[in-house]
Amino acid sequence: MQLKTKLILLISLVICISYGITFYRTSSFQESLVVEQATQQAKMLFNQIRLTRQWVSDHNGLFFVKTPGVESNPFLDHGEIQDSQGNWLVKRNPAMVTRELSVYAAREGMGQFNVTSMKPLNPENAPDDFEQRSLVKFASGASEAIEIEQVEGNYRLRYMAPLIVDTNCLDCHDNQGYVLGDIRGGMNVTVPMDWAYAKIKANNWMLLGIALMTIVIVSISIYLLFNLLVAKRLKLLANTMDSYPEQSFDDNFSAIDIDDEIGVLNKHFHELCRRFEISQYDLDATREQVFRNEKQAALGRLVAGISHEINNPLGGMQNCIQTMQRNMDHPELQGRYLTLLSQGLERIKGTVRQLLSIGRKEPLEIKSGDLDTMIRDCLELSCVGQRHIELNLDLAIDTPVTTGIEALRQVMLNLAGNAVQSIGKNPGVVTVTSSLNKDDDVICIKIADTGSGIKAEHLDKIFEPFFTTKEVGVGTGLGLSVSHSLVKRLGGEISVKNNPVSGACFTLTIPLQQTTTVEEKR
Repeated sequence: MQLKTKLILLISLVICISYGITFYRTSSFQESLVVEQATQQAKMLFNQIRLTRQWVSDHNGLFFVKTPGVESNPFLDHGEIQDSQGNWLVKRNPAMVTRELSVYAAREGMGQFNVTSMKPLNPENAPDDFEQRSLVKFASGASEAIEIEQVEGNYRLRYMAPLIVDTNCLDCHDNQGYVLGDIRGGMNVTVPMDWAYAKIKANNWMLLGIALMTIVIVSISIYLLFNLLVAKRLKLLANTMDSYPEQSFDDNFSAIDIDDEIGVLNKHFHELCRRFEISQYDLDATREQVFRNEKQAALGRLVAGISHEINNPLGGMQNCIQTMQRNMDHPELQGRYLTLLSQGLERIKGTVRQLLSIGRKEPLEIKSGDLDTMIRDCLELSCVGQRHIELNLDLAIDTPVTTGIEALRQVMLNLAGNAVQSIGKNPGVVTVTSSLNKDDDVICIKIADTGSGIKAEHLDKIFEPFFTTKEVGVGTGLGLSVSHSLVKRLGGEISVKNNPVSGACFTLTIPLQQTTTVEEKR
């Protein structure tokens, strides 16, 4: 997953959580506020009805002319009176006024209210569940009761407060055993709440829409800003890294040369590249020096070995010259010794020519040459003076090939020298084979000996620099490391394994080159 996708998802998650908490708190606050407003409205309505009841009670009730629809209250002792004109009047006590006003209020959608008690005179005023719970609370000292009810999908707030017995109340309720100050019941006010919850729902949808729009806008803004300020510049820096060192990075440097985190990273990368180039230059110089030192060490070992071979023909030539000087008058003897002198000189000349060819060229010059002849020369030089070692050569390339001839010369000298040292003073055989796979354009060279072999625990370490099992002063530990490096630089592979009976076998696989080039010196 891309970084910008992770960033957008994380920020969106944070916004969702933040808006979720805000949404929950806002919705709860709205509901609490609406309930509080409805409660205040119910209290105001309660007090208005209470004062109306008080006014009716203070005036000993209201009297209306008895007409159809205005009937007398059967629960009052003196529910009807006749005036001086003979008209019958019906009495309306506070309870009836309350009930009739409730009908008018409900008709206008303003709510409902009624009076109830545990011992109502009118059975229609019997308390419902909420009213009964509230009356129990009042008996325990509660001053009011508030609940939100949902009836047939409609919300309503119910508010109820107790009614205290006063002097006027005893006119109608003295026979029920009440005394002044008793709680004889309570008045319930019901306020419809559907409009309030509809508003809350609408506000919640509005908040949800704002939250979604905010998330979309913030996500798009982050995406565009991230692409402009981060992703584009990181991609440019990544492309610069991918193209290095083949392509210079100076052209892309100014495009992200800004003093922010990515600009600082870019500057550090370029500084790292400069330090790397310096280190690479020093490493190449050191490597070339190691190659030269190892070559000189190989030459030293070869010179020590072939000095005896050069001294032998020189001694014979000196004897020939002395004999010729003593027998100046024997032409046949002179001719025979001159032929021997010529053969000795040719032998010395060939040996010296082989020595000079070892260190004349740079290691990685790619050129066309006779690889089999080079291998044969290296083995003959390495085994000079080692008459107890038998050379078994099976060289089957038989055609000029294009590769690092001089680099492979140094590799063969190192491997042949190791083979000779492994055999030591005991009789032994060095076997070398070469072949060319024309289908894959790959050269394969194997050099095996009948020496002591390599310990199993050393097989994976012998190509490491300075690793050697020889005594101090006998080996540098660089021969196989240099050989491994040269083969790798030619694009090949070098491996080693022990022979089943004795000794070790090194295998080289080198791809052929299509053109003759010289590695550029850094």
